[in-house]
Amino acid sequence: MNALLTAALASAEHGWPVIPLRPGGKVPALHGERRCPGTGDCAGGHRTFEQRATTDPDRIRRCWTAGPYNVGIATGPARLVVVDLDTLKPTDSPDTPDGATNFLALCGGAGAPVPTTRRIRTASGGTHLYFTAPTGIRLHNTAGTLAPKVDTRAWGGQVVAPGSRTPQGPYTVLDDQTVAKLPEWLQNALTTPQGRLVAPFRPTPVRDAPRVAIIALDRETAAVAQTREGRRQAQLLESVRAVGRFVAWGDLDRITVEQAFTCAGESTGLSPYECRATIRKALDYSIRTAWPRATA
Repeated sequence: MNALLTAALASAEHGWPVIPLRPGGKVPALHGERRCPGTGDCAGGHRTFEQRATTDPDRIRRCWTAGPYNVGIATGPARLVVVDLDTLKPTDSPDTPDGATNFLALCGGAGAPVPTTRRIRTASGGTHLYFTAPTGIRLHNTAGTLAPKVDTRAWGGQVVAPGSRTPQGPYTVLDDQTVAKLPEWLQNALTTPQGRLVAPFRPTPVRDAPRVAIIALDRETAAVAQTREGRRQAQLLESVRAVGRFVAWGDLDRITVEQAFTCAGESTGLSPYECRATIRKALDYSIRTAWPRATA
């Protein structure tokens, strides 16, 4: 039995309907509505890839003995929600957080641990986290809604199953855990109008720093946390610059300041990436232009 047929049957045994993907690719090897021949499965009208996905071993054998098709799992019919944590692209800045980092921040903001569930390593080095879909709610695909480089696949989507291979490499099982239920906090984040999780703001405790520096940090992080949509990034930039001189003088540790403003920014709904980029820009400017303490 060839490896791709084995992979297709393995997914079907989980109860996850599969479809053939183009050999070496991630695109379904099925005709679209415009090119529907109106025969076979589509004799009564065009059937979508979700309608044609199957767990029937005989159909799977006929398909995967006819060609070296990669294996796709139709997430909607499989009652799965798959969180796709993407890696950095060559055009991304090296200090841009990847999907795994942003998802970790989402978990931290929700006060929840990173879920233990089935994990698949993608060909590009990213991760797919499998969850069972909630009953009575029809979730659909998202792209960057939760956070940059964090996508989801549900109804209307499919994921490449382990055992498949693209020119970038294979899809492999990282953790063969039982598929966990979609966490409530993540379900809420996917069903709220904003679609993005907002973490509560908690001031970062600072010790062994001059009182004036601590007061400035507390005042400016509070100002960021109280800013409404429309001026959030501008306020974050201004407030970080106001505190930046204390970093330049060595009164406050840069990492402490970055963590404090990230927490404040995320509490307003800014993404970890938006916070990090703005804070880095503001601190770099402040450190570069700060006047000497003696002239302050």
